[in-house]
Amino acid sequence: MNNKEKKWGLFLLIIVLSAYIIPYTLLSDVTKWYGSYFLWCVFGLIAIIANFFLTKDWGDEE
Repeated sequence: MNNKEKKWGLFLLIIVLSAYIIPYTLLSDVTKWYGSYFLWCVFGLIAIIANFFLTKDWGDEE
């Protein structure tokens, strides 16, 4: 695992943890369900984009 992959892995870990921590702490007073849903959709898109950049060069290492 190279340094670039470690940085992307740490970024993804922070995104995943934030997706669970923020709705249950900062948004705990929001009574509408779509507040957390929108946040999780945004985090999901960020995770998909980060995974794309993490894995786009995996086939070129030969």
